[in-house]
Amino acid sequence: MLRTPVSPRYASSFGDDLTPARAWGGCATGPRPTTFVEAPRLSSYLGVSVVLATEAFQWTGSFKFRAAYNVATHIREPAVIAASSGNFGQALALACSMIGKRCTIVMPHTSARVKIEAVRAHGAEIDLVDVTVTSRASRVAQLSADSPTAYVASSHDDPLVIQGNASLGRELGAYNRLSRPFDAVLVPVGGGGLAAGVLTGLRDTRSATPVWCIEPAIANDFAQSLAAGRIVTLNAEPATIADGARNVHVGQHPWAILSGGAAGALVVSEDAIRESVRLLFALANVKAEPTGALALAGLVTHRDQFRGGCVCCVVSGGNVDPALYGQMLAEC
Repeated sequence: MLRTPVSPRYASSFGDDLTPARAWGGCATGPRPTTFVEAPRLSSYLGVSVVLATEAFQWTGSFKFRAAYNVATHIREPAVIAASSGNFGQALALACSMIGKRCTIVMPHTSARVKIEAVRAHGAEIDLVDVTVTSRASRVAQLSADSPTAYVASSHDDPLVIQGNASLGRELGAYNRLSRPFDAVLVPVGGGGLAAGVLTGLRDTRSATPVWCIEPAIANDFAQSLAAGRIVTLNAEPATIADGARNVHVGQHPWAILSGGAAGALVVSEDAIRESVRLLFALANVKAEPTGALALAGLVTHRDQFRGGCVCCVVSGGNVDPALYGQMLAEC
């Protein structure tokens, strides 16, 4: 069952005051409210009352627009530079085009053509780099030196990014006030910007709902970090199917929030991620990319921990390659 969003069309990332939407191409700008899906078939299958908060209908198809729009609207610089091979680049390009700022996205030369064209279609300048010769970070530093008036944006390790993602947490808190309270919120974690934002937003609404961070077992740097009490860096970028969780370590700003605020980290297998993509399609009619299915994979893998409760799984996005998606669904 779809629930009418309980959030306003756009709520300021710096509080609960409503901010009038700006006109852009006949549409209102600012993040779209998340879509809440009550999933009775999925709930029956898992023995847990499941509510999906899906960002697949967000501008550019993922939660990244919340962060990108907050960055673009709150910096004074006339231009933005960022490195991305996917969702953040698209989101930042669109956000900058909405408010009239220039945007340059550094992308690996091996990036999928569809992703390159999507970023370009939103008006950004694309700087392709051979990562075997120059890293994306190094190229961003070069461009920043050449354009000192530009703001260098991180997809996750930036207070503005976390504040933008906190708008989703406040929507979850508002849903809690109008419906059955969640016993837990499960959120994908890669660099940590989304999870830190969700936790921040929930606390803004005085919600004490536990927030669990879900990551692939082969990319478990956050779980290792919690166990060690410090940020742990993986030796190499993990080859998980959840490409949004391929970070080698969590960001400093997210860590400052999550290390003392998250309920914990739960890891999942690659098979559980694929299964969860299929379950979202088959039992809830929701399309998700592998990273977007991480939260449900956490519930599928650790269902006994949440049995009988009400759990919100954040589906962070739906930008999945059609061939890969078809392949995963065919494995049913």
